[in-house]
Amino acid sequence: MGTTTPPRTLAEALRARGDDSLAGLLRARPDLLNPVPNDITQLATRAGTRASVVRALEHLDRFALQTAEALAVAPDPAPYDTLLSLLTGDGLDDGEQHDDAGAAITAALPGALATLREQALVWGEDDRLRLVRTARELLAPSPQHPSPTGLGPTVAEATAGMSPGRLQEILTATGLPATHDPVSAVAALSALFTDRTRMAELLDSAPVEALSVLDRLVWGPPYGEVTPNPTPPVKWLRDRGLLLPVSTRTVVLPREAALHLRAGRAHRVPEPVPPALAAVAERDPQAVDRAAAGQAFTALATVEELLKLWNGGGPTILRAGGLSVRELKRTATALDVPEPIAAFWVELAYGAGLLASDGETDERYAPTPASDEWLDLPAADRWTHLATAWLAATRTPGLVGGQDAKGRALSALGPELDRSAAPDVRRRVLALFAGLPPGTAPDPETLLRRLRWERPLRGGPAPAPAAPSPGGTTSGGGAEGTDLRSRLALWTLNEAELLGITGRGALSAQARALLAEGERAAAVRLAPLLPEPLDHVLLQADLTAVAPGPLERPLADMLSVLADVESKGGATVYRFTPGSVRRALDAGRAATDLHAFLAAHSRTPVPQPLSYLIDDVARRHGHLRIGAASAYVRCDDEAVLNEILADRRSTGLRLRRLAPTVLASQADPGPLLEALRDMGYAPAAESADGDVLITRAGARRTPPRTPPVPVPEGPPVPDDTLLGAAVRAIRAGDTAATVARKETPDSPSSPGPSGALPRTTPAETLATVQAAAMTGATVWIGYVNADGAASQRVIAPVRVEGGFVTAYDHTADEIRTYPLHRITGVAELAEEA
Repeated sequence: MGTTTPPRTLAEALRARGDDSLAGLLRARPDLLNPVPNDITQLATRAGTRASVVRALEHLDRFALQTAEALAVAPDPAPYDTLLSLLTGDGLDDGEQHDDAGAAITAALPGALATLREQALVWGEDDRLRLVRTARELLAPSPQHPSPTGLGPTVAEATAGMSPGRLQEILTATGLPATHDPVSAVAALSALFTDRTRMAELLDSAPVEALSVLDRLVWGPPYGEVTPNPTPPVKWLRDRGLLLPVSTRTVVLPREAALHLRAGRAHRVPEPVPPALAAVAERDPQAVDRAAAGQAFTALATVEELLKLWNGGGPTILRAGGLSVRELKRTATALDVPEPIAAFWVELAYGAGLLASDGETDERYAPTPASDEWLDLPAADRWTHLATAWLAATRTPGLVGGQDAKGRALSALGPELDRSAAPDVRRRVLALFAGLPPGTAPDPETLLRRLRWERPLRGGPAPAPAAPSPGGTTSGGGAEGTDLRSRLALWTLNEAELLGITGRGALSAQARALLAEGERAAAVRLAPLLPEPLDHVLLQADLTAVAPGPLERPLADMLSVLADVESKGGATVYRFTPGSVRRALDAGRAATDLHAFLAAHSRTPVPQPLSYLIDDVARRHGHLRIGAASAYVRCDDEAVLNEILADRRSTGLRLRRLAPTVLASQADPGPLLEALRDMGYAPAAESADGDVLITRAGARRTPPRTPPVPVPEGPPVPDDTLLGAAVRAIRAGDTAATVARKETPDSPSSPGPSGALPRTTPAETLATVQAAAMTGATVWIGYVNADGAASQRVIAPVRVEGGFVTAYDHTADEIRTYPLHRITGVAELAEEA
């Protein structure tokens, strides 16, 4: 600890630490930095608050937590040997505690204790180890909060308030000398339960049924209910103090007796070593990389298809936010994936900033302007963008379809999907993958066990279930909580495979590079494994085009307008139809443009049926013109209009002739267009000037949007610069708070009680700082800033003028200027300071 005198408080223990050790504490517990403590005493106080201690305990691994739990049931303070004995046992249990397990505990305990000390949960020398009081209260046993070790209260705690007469009865039943002093009686009973020989003799005389009751309670919970007329075995145990009353119907097994039955162990199964990861397969690393790259390409294609699907304006947003079940089902059908997988892709695109709400009155989801920039990137860079967004996202698509705490359904893109633990779980899962040799696929069960060992208090640990005890007792228990972190880990495994982070169950080389070196290195690793975009297709006589691989973006965009996707796979098949050709003509393309486009990008000759299809649709396209009357139809060919009027299917349009070449309708132009197209015509919309309106596909974009900000799990880990500045500020503040001051009880400038600001008149303050500036002395001042916050500072005045004092502030380690009217008072420091 760096001191010759053992620390008496946590503050003294922290004060004796080096700067690196204090920085390590603040790094491990960043909540202590908000705001930066004024001094070491305030740091120690904040480190002992309940919220901060709970957060620190949640970040301990299982063995460090077991060590803290053992200290919670040990005497306070506890020697190191006592702590070790609680973890290894006393060695008198007929070999039940194996030597190798004891050796592992002995080897691991110094590290666990160092972790607890570093996080300010334990302080003191090895001969006087102290658990922070708040942690002891959280981990110590009580009827309302049983200890995680399953141990009950001590004999002294359980017999507090017991009548002297009842204590005498217990002493008599156990054969101990009678005494009228309750303290001596409790000490005698405690000594009996901790004496191996005498305790063994007492249990040898117990009925077999009584030993069965103890077996039920020994590993916890130690509390049980008794009937008004307990059975003889329970009565035998109660008479001898092996079951002590907590209430009229509840008894408890005292801690000393339980430790004897456990051979001195606080835990049934100490776990000093993390569980090893078992491998389910050893695969060729290159095959893993290729499989992951193939899945990465599929992920890019799926997200691109989703953007195209919502290009002209996606589904509407529910009033409560998110997608409706019907819209998610439609999206899943369009993407040809199950609904949970569709929810993942939608959430991934949203988290990457590619999709957002358009903010209109009829609010819908649509691609963002950033999606166009993303589509222009090389494929490897697009993948790293998605993977990085996934790693940092707190939104959890695995929750879609479930219910929140109030029983409301959780929808995709809804407001209740953030889980702050998700990024940490993803990083930990992938870190465990990265710790295995390349090509190794871990067993999910062992991976979950390892995660639970690393963070046993996170995600809702389940207490032991209730179990009936013979003889009229029932041991307590509780229902199992939901293990969110385990579910997050399983979702991570599935999502990593979908995204191409893993391939065939093993971590890919590009994902290892992403985790260790960053996006650029990952893109370099992935790029050679992705297929090169093609600039051609193969046209076939059956009005289809085959794309034998991914297409360059301009070609893919144009082909998606001119043809419909018929099938996907290793090659994509597009089909040309009258509707798809008309769609291209509506987008402003002329027939000659389409012929030239196909001729330029086909490795096979343009089939004659396709040329005829384009010419036929183009010849009829725009022959009819539709505008706003509500709507009208005009055509130079009167016979066509006569044909439309004679058709029964036009009855609902309520058409009437205005002129030989013009029909008017009460329907809007849009529905009128669709109705005439359904009747087999090829009308074109026109503007008020009579020009054909060109409808460009995919022109709808949201205003510029930022991706959703992840919900932090706690304060961010500070960088080294901030840590260094915080440690210096705390040290300086501690100097100001603990520096020796000159005692002048009769003077109005007396510092007063510890922690109080000095009080002097303005004239005395001015005279003292002027004298200090001339002599170069250091003084102690009280200062109130513009926000009204008071603080103590140690300064060396340099100049006093204009109502201000300029001084070197030892507290802040810099030159500062203070208004004199904000200085509450000044006092001289003791000469030895």
